[in-house]
Parts: sequence; C-alpha cells; structure tokens
Amino acid sequence: MTTPQMLSIGLLIGMMALFLWGRFRYDVTAILALLAGLALGIVKPDAAFTGFSDDIVIIVGSALVISTAMQRSGMIEVALNAIGRRATRVRSQLMILTATVGVASSLVKNVGALAMLMPAAVQTAKKTGASPSVFLMPMSFASLLGGLMTLVGTSPNIIVSRVREQMTGQPFGMFDYLPTGAGLLVVGLIFLRFGYRLLPRERRAAPTMGDALNIKDYVTEATIEPGSSAIDESVHDFVERHEHGVTITGIVRGDIRTAVTPDLILCAGDTLILGGDPDTLEQVIAGDHLALAGQERDVPEGSEKDEIGVIEAVVNTGSILIQQSAGRLQLQQRYGVNLIAVSRAGQRLTRKLGDIVLRAGDVIVLQGPLGLLPERMRDLGTLPLAERTLRLGSSKRRWLPLMILATAMIVTATGHVPVAVAFFAAAGLMMASGALPLRDAYDGVEWPILIMLGALIPVSDTLRTTGASQILATQLADLATSLPPWGAVALIMIAAMAVTPFLNNAATVLVMAPIAAVFANDLGYRPEAFLIATAIGAGSDFLTPIGHQCNTLVFGPGGYRFSDYARLGAPLSLLVVLVGTPLVIWAWPLT
Repeated sequence: MTTPQMLSIGLLIGMMALFLWGRFRYDVTAILALLAGLALGIVKPDAAFTGFSDDIVIIVGSALVISTAMQRSGMIEVALNAIGRRATRVRSQLMILTATVGVASSLVKNVGALAMLMPAAVQTAKKTGASPSVFLMPMSFASLLGGLMTLVGTSPNIIVSRVREQMTGQPFGMFDYLPTGAGLLVVGLIFLRFGYRLLPRERRAAPTMGDALNIKDYVTEATIEPGSSAIDESVHDFVERHEHGVTITGIVRGDIRTAVTPDLILCAGDTLILGGDPDTLEQVIAGDHLALAGQERDVPEGSEKDEIGVIEAVVNTGSILIQQSAGRLQLQQRYGVNLIAVSRAGQRLTRKLGDIVLRAGDVIVLQGPLGLLPERMRDLGTLPLAERTLRLGSSKRRWLPLMILATAMIVTATGHVPVAVAFFAAAGLMMASGALPLRDAYDGVEWPILIMLGALIPVSDTLRTTGASQILATQLADLATSLPPWGAVALIMIAAMAVTPFLNNAATVLVMAPIAAVFANDLGYRPEAFLIATAIGAGSDFLTPIGHQCNTLVFGPGGYRFSDYARLGAPLSLLVVLVGTPLVIWAWPLT
C-alpha cells in the first residue's frame, strides 16, 4: 500500500472518529477533513471545491426547499386528517401515519415528509390521549424506508446513481429503486404495526413555551365561497364533520346577523364567526374553501414586495387598542395590518372581528408585511408572545406546491429533464410564484448538510484517486470468496448499515459506494446490486438518533432516550437485511 493510499484511509478513519466523538458538528468535521486532505496533498487545490458544484448538492438543497413549501401548504396534513377521521384506535392511527409518511418520503426528501406529518401525529396523540412517542419513532423509521423507493427520497440514492453513471455511463432512473424500496416499506410497515409495543409508553417531550401558553380559543371570521363543501350543510353537520374541533359562534348573512341553531343551513356568502385553535381553524378554512377575513385587502404603499406573515401578540396595558374595535380604528387603512383572530380568556366571543371591543390581555393575531409588523406592534402597544408556528392566514396557494412538484416528478420520471434541473426549477418556481416566501425557503434549507456534502465529495474521492478503494475492495472480495452471491450482497449491506450510525448517511455512501463498485468488479458481478445494497444499508439507520436527520428530528418531541432507538431499530435492521438481500438480487441480477 502506497503512502497516499494510507493517508487517504487514515484521513477517513480520523474523520469517522471525529463524527463519533461529536465534539464538532458534522459540517465542521467535514470542513476539517477537507483541510486535512489539502494539507496532506491527497486533495488537489483545484479539486477542493468541486463538490459544491456537484449535482448532489443542487438536488438535496432544492428538495429541502420543495419540502418546506409542501410543509407550509399543509396539503398532506389535510389529506391525512380526512383519511384518519374514522381511525380511533392507536394501531389504526399508527398504520395510517406510517404508511402516509412512507409514501410521501418517496416524493420529497424523507426528512421533509416527516416534518410535514409530525404536527398531525402530535395532534392525533392529543386527541386519543396517547404519548407522541408511540407515533414519532415508527414514523421516522417509515420515512427512512419510504425514502428508499425513489431517486430523490434520500441522499444515498442520488449518490449511488452518480457512481453507477461514472462506471457504466447510465445513472439509476427515478423509479429504479422501487422494487426493492417498496418491498422493504411494506415489510417495515407490518413490523411497525406490531413492533411499536417495544417502545416505552411513558416517554413525553418537555413542554414548550407554546404549550405553556395553551391559547386555543381563538375567534376568526371567514366567508363561505362558491364551491365550498360547507354549502347546504347544517351547522350541526359542519361541526360534526370537523370533530367538534371548531365552533360557529355567529353567522352574518347579507349584513344581517342570523341566530345560530344546529339545523340552520349554511349558504354561499355567509360570514362565519369561527372559534378554535389556530391549526384547526387553518385546516377548516383551507379544506372547506373559506375566505379568511382581510385576505383581499391591499397592503400599504411601498410594502407590495414584502412577504406577508402573521404574528401572535397580547394587548398591553396602555395600548391604543383598549376599548376600541378594529373597525373603528381602521387598522388596515391607518396601520396596514389586518386583525384576523382574537382570543379572550374565559369568554366566548360571538361578534364579527371588526366589531369586537378589545381589552388589555386579549391575544390577537395580526397579518401584514413582515417588515412592517414589528413597528406596527410598537405603535399599537402590543407585545409579541413566545415564538410558535401559526399558519392561520399565511398560505393562499395551497395546491400550487403540489402541482409544481408533480410536474417535476413527471418530467424526471420520463427522462426529459435531469433531476437536478427539474428540482432546481421547481424550487425556483415555488419562490417566484409566492407559494413559498423567500425567507421560509432559505430557512428550510439545511445548510450544514450542503456544506458537509460539498466538503466530503473531494475527500471521499481520494479513495478512488489514490487507489485505496481498490485495495479495500480487494480485501472485502477476499473475505467474500467463500460466501455465496447473496452473502456478498448482504456483506456490503451490513457494512454500510454498521457505518451509518457514526457517519451521516450521505457521508457513508460517499465512502462505501466506490468500494462496493470495485468489490463487485473483483468478484466478477455487475455493480448495480451492490450499489443498491449500499444505498439500502446507508439509508437504514434505525439504531441511533444521530445517524440520520429523521431520527434526530423526533428525538426531542418524542421524549426518547438514546437506548430507545435500538429497542425498536435492532429487529427492524435485521429484517431489512433478511428481506432486502433477496429483493436486491431479484431486482438486479448479479450476472
């Protein structure tokens, strides 16, 4: 073994040790590895930053923007709530949640799909009195399995596609992963349906400031538009359909206030005074095609290009709002903000928003240009509450992200446009169309992941450029000479699965994929099965909360401990190897 080869292997071992130590965040570790490679001379200066121009970085970054837009639209939550209304048992709810996140993870990056559906899981747990821990870890594992089904579901699939293109000139297609990924997802869902009992039921996350506020009785105003599902529906049926999560405290029909009775039939043009928590109100308004009060009003001159957002605030003592109504103060005309919801402790408000006389201590939701809201809050004498996410009044183009994503998926699946171009265009269109505000788009990108990818690509490539991957693959091939073909595939899958808890899954595949390709060549087999096995192993981190972002994402909200992951993840890992190996060989023959 030559000195550059030993330096390359030593650099990767040192990098893995730093990842395991955890002293530095993974992106900083990747930067240190790149700097070390430059200092050792195994990474050439002119190749040091080529990773940042790689298609992988573009695809992952664009997928995160798309995921943010889908999450903000709430479309998946609305669909899930519609499906899950009849599911009252924990096992049925778990099956719906895991299956939904699994399928969604094949369409968008799995961490984005999980983030979209976590709020629905927490709400479901609250309704049934179950701990969120029952749902969140199984959903994380289902998202990892679902991400194995398509090219864009998870980063390892993208990386092994690039390795295959370098070797054969033909990358993996969008749905080349489907036969193996779908089989593993089905088997995994069946396991999670029964295996969730391995999780401790008492795990609960620490209460957040938003939980401590516990403001649920907001009142807002919305008008029934033509085509709404609420038309010709009685008040009783409307409330029943939404599982009593929302109440109708008042109805205005043709400028005349109408008495609210259970058998009153709702009509197009009716203005409803709705009560409930912000999330439920948002789902009702969007799902039933209602027009939130104030949405059609013009923004102040000079603020046309500013992003429109919402903020939750409390009316302070001495505020000019006290003993005034929004209509009398002409908030929109004079201050450029809209009052879209009000909450008053201990009281059920039944009047139109513009007619409610505000008091000190009332909690209000203001909508307006984000650059203007802080100044207007000071002018009005209100104080912002602790930060928590409110979508009420913030999303007008709910269907647009889904349409853009579907178009991108179609053009990539048919081979007309490369994945990087299609997803970059989709992300750009979502921002340009206003479906996703620019600030949300940049906030949704996990920049440390992109930095890590860009830095690790030239580092991992040193295995190839120095010939170290050939040496390692030959050693693995010597080990596998006594194994049957399925044993060789299983060996690669287990090796990737063993490494990924200590490295990021993308980093694992950057290191393992070239080794697997040479390994297959040394054994006289086609490389596809071994590359797919590498992707499956790297994407199946069920043992720790640190190997994959999905596991990290549910760690806090689920109230889990480090050891909880292995309780459910170890048997699932074994199942993936036992089922995945024959699936890979069936879908991708070795010769």
